[in-house]
Amino acid sequence: MRTAYQYKLRPTKQQGQEIDRWLFMLCAQYNYLLADRFNWYEQNRCPINACSLVCHLPELRDNPDYYSQKKTLPNLKKSHRHYGEIYSQVLQDVVKRVKTTFDRFLKGDSNGKPSGKPRFKSRSRYRTLTYPQIKDGCLQANLINLPKLGQIKVILHRQLPNGFKIKTASITKKSDGYYVTLSLEDSTVPEIKPNIDPESITGIDMGLKEFLTTSEGESVAIPQHYRKAQKRLRVIQKRVSRRKKGSNRRLKAVKQLGKQHKKVADKRKDFHFKTAKQLLSKYDVVAHELLNVKGLSKSRLAKSLHDAGWSSFLSILANKAENAGLLVIAVNASGTSQDCSSCGVKVPKKLHERWHNCPHCGCSLDRDHNAAINIKHRAVGHPVLKAQLTSYAIAGVAEKLTPTAC
Repeated sequence: MRTAYQYKLRPTKQQGQEIDRWLFMLCAQYNYLLADRFNWYEQNRCPINACSLVCHLPELRDNPDYYSQKKTLPNLKKSHRHYGEIYSQVLQDVVKRVKTTFDRFLKGDSNGKPSGKPRFKSRSRYRTLTYPQIKDGCLQANLINLPKLGQIKVILHRQLPNGFKIKTASITKKSDGYYVTLSLEDSTVPEIKPNIDPESITGIDMGLKEFLTTSEGESVAIPQHYRKAQKRLRVIQKRVSRRKKGSNRRLKAVKQLGKQHKKVADKRKDFHFKTAKQLLSKYDVVAHELLNVKGLSKSRLAKSLHDAGWSSFLSILANKAENAGLLVIAVNASGTSQDCSSCGVKVPKKLHERWHNCPHCGCSLDRDHNAAINIKHRAVGHPVLKAQLTSYAIAGVAEKLTPTAC
């Protein structure tokens, strides 16, 4: 199992300057390697799908793959000696990032969906450097020992879990300082809870009136962190727009704006983690709709959707459930709000109609509550949960058949 813990760093002034210098050089190397791949791509592709019988073929250069670009690093350190001050594996990780980015552009991701054309990064957009391998015992008390950077003070707001081994370390520069993200690995795989209680299954309906509504009728209010901070953000954004580009005062205002946006993001993330913990401490199985958030974000509700952060919450919920051996199931979202949860008859409703009234069976309840019950019913028929409930029922029957000792 793999997990990640993030801590804030307190580097000295000299260490902070060194990290900034590394990021500047790594950004330049990233852009150079990406440009090399683009040059090959433009020179070796053919704009037409057929050629004449007699034609001149220019000499094609080799494809700059991961290994060929990695072999250029020793020559880079000879021609530009300051690159020799960067830890070798950190420099090699840049080649890997370029390979991953370009492969997604040409071949697509794991689902075969291609991403957009990679962009060259400005100095302000290249903010992370990674140590692909880290020694055991690098974290001692409140100090982390990183090659060629030395010991840096870490604010350990929580202890690392027992039995986990640190695999990688990434330093990220944010608006309010530097952070280190430790990727941890444990050889044991968490097993799904063997005795899932059928009574501890719930369905949740995500919404913009309420953040979520459970099939038991409980609702969690939507905090709207971004909308509450809009007034303050508007003031700082005006301050940025009035400053002269390239001036120190503009950079200071941009940094202040970044801190305010990070504050909003941190509040939202904290709300997501606390909500996920409350659900998983109460239920063994949580079912939700399989939402196309990317498609919904192109509508007029985009600001409210991004402020709620549905994708982030569902990702956190799934990760926390996996670590705890619980289940999070995504079901088909079609018709959950329109179908009656009592008799199953379709009752058409427009978006502004927030109450469900079934003319056939007389069922009357909140629209989101009705949808949450439908989600729960669909989750019970899911193959994974079906197998778990079957084993639970067999175990219950066997327990009843077992004779008790006198």
